[in-house]
Amino acid sequence: MKSEKMKTRRDFLRAGLISATAVPVLPNLLEDSSDNGSTSETDEQRATPPKKPALDKHRNLFNGDTCVYFYNPELWQPEDYSLKTVANPRTGKMGTKPVAVGGPFKAKAIHRYVDLLADNGIDTFVINANANRAWYPSKKIPSILDGYKRGDRDYFRGHAVCQGITEPEAVEEFLDNFTRFMNRYQDLIDAGVDWLAETSKACRRRKISPWVSIRMNDMHGSRNPEGSFFNLPLFKKEEMRLKHASYGLQNAQDRIGLNYEKPEVRALMFEQIREVVEDYDYEGLELDWWRQPLCCEPGASPETIAMMNDWFRQIRALTQRQAKKTGKPYPFGMRIPGALDQLKAIGVDVVTLCQEGTLDFVIPAGFWATTWDMPHDEFRKRLGDRVTIYGSVDDGANSLPTQNESGTVKERMRYISASPEIVRANAAGKLAMGAQGIEWFNFFCTDQPLIPGIRSDYTALRDIDKRDFLRGKPKHYCFSTAGAFFNPTPFELPAQLPASIGPFAQRSFQLAMSAEPADQNLELVVQVVLKAGEKPMYMPVSVNGCWPNLQNESTDKLLRPCGSLTHLTKDHVGYTYRFPVSLITDGWNKIVVENQSKEPITVAALEIAVQSKAV
Repeated sequence: MKSEKMKTRRDFLRAGLISATAVPVLPNLLEDSSDNGSTSETDEQRATPPKKPALDKHRNLFNGDTCVYFYNPELWQPEDYSLKTVANPRTGKMGTKPVAVGGPFKAKAIHRYVDLLADNGIDTFVINANANRAWYPSKKIPSILDGYKRGDRDYFRGHAVCQGITEPEAVEEFLDNFTRFMNRYQDLIDAGVDWLAETSKACRRRKISPWVSIRMNDMHGSRNPEGSFFNLPLFKKEEMRLKHASYGLQNAQDRIGLNYEKPEVRALMFEQIREVVEDYDYEGLELDWWRQPLCCEPGASPETIAMMNDWFRQIRALTQRQAKKTGKPYPFGMRIPGALDQLKAIGVDVVTLCQEGTLDFVIPAGFWATTWDMPHDEFRKRLGDRVTIYGSVDDGANSLPTQNESGTVKERMRYISASPEIVRANAAGKLAMGAQGIEWFNFFCTDQPLIPGIRSDYTALRDIDKRDFLRGKPKHYCFSTAGAFFNPTPFELPAQLPASIGPFAQRSFQLAMSAEPADQNLELVVQVVLKAGEKPMYMPVSVNGCWPNLQNESTDKLLRPCGSLTHLTKDHVGYTYRFPVSLITDGWNKIVVENQSKEPITVAALEIAVQSKAV
């Protein structure tokens, strides 16, 4: 628990502490600053921004959230923690699931995790520092455990409803588990260890570049704004929250984020950003607008957008001052949805910020499920040549439910970090579309659920940013699918699937892929997944304009396993088609499915494999 002296520093929350006026932007430290002898610029030169080289030392980025080390201490500190099914000391009853017991949690777990990333080729670790509150022991803004005393279960009680837990005994069980989890942070506080500072130290030791990520509107505590310990005091004030960001039947509580039109909100967030930039040993800053894409009230006016642009320029100036102080570049960028126009509608004008050089990088992504058709080529046209565009490989494949062969393990979404083939395919498609590197997001989530046979394969991180390395290796492409979860509109790209095809009709689908060598005995396999019970008489498939292929095999197997998940559920059936691998092109590829039958069909998913030819 922090001292009272540290708490008094938070009086900055009074409005107006930080001016909202623009700060002059300093020279771009990532650009070529060589002097060519010219002392003036022509109008044409001023109108054409200089190209910014790619961030060549930052091509394989790993984004870890505030809990990345703490989820699975039995993996990173096995001599002190183990998974056991134990009796609950509160009830005396044996638990139903194994939990990590032992401790205390120590800084060595952080170093071991960073060692794992370094050993598998990660060059930049992007560590998230906050949710709504700061999760590190901040000296400037409220932190997640301010006021907590070890064992005080009631400190977390108001958050149970945010997890969808309301039944009394379930709430008590939640408090048992969550208190055990949060005590790992308290272990470090008691030992005088700031885990955010320790992360940078571990990165420096292994020569990984440490970047920091700030969530701009985290909504984990939004279902109980006044009662969840997740939430900042400012968020608890209704007048500081958005009022008009939700519509339709979407969960309105997930759209009530902090309103950046309020100077108090901008002051609060700037203070946190300034702390991690100036007081911690990091060398890159990511603003995460996927957690959540909430900024100003929708339909932001030109004046509001201009105000936000000036605020982002202040942050840019802050990072440039730090770069000047350290003598090293300090890249500044954003993780964003692919919906650029919708972002501008809430005050985040990514196009202008990129074209003028305020942002060094952007990472267009999906919310949780990875995107398979992100238009990186169109982003380049709109954002210009001054910005580095990364591809984001997120841990969810799509909403196709799968299971193990016996049906004892069923999942509504595959964790792709358990499948090197899916990982390679997603990265290869994004690189083929012009992405200049890869950021991994939620990769570590596969370690959390303790699903039999499913674990993150960290070796899949190695050389994933190199297209030549990926060519010729087995891959498993998927298509993004719309589902009842993890598809927040209007920011998520509209999914191509599921899709209904009427009698004697056809549908075209496009997917980003990477061309493969024709001399390595590879084949291209397409699997069309239909609802069970639909049996079209003829369902031809073509790839990139080839003559339609009618030959297929029905199966309940996935093209490639994802950990222990090897089969479709009983609700679906797959039809597989084989093609020459030479049909694949770099960039967009078109797959056409025909329904030459009298009844409509519904394509639930399209799965594509690059693999060795069947003998």
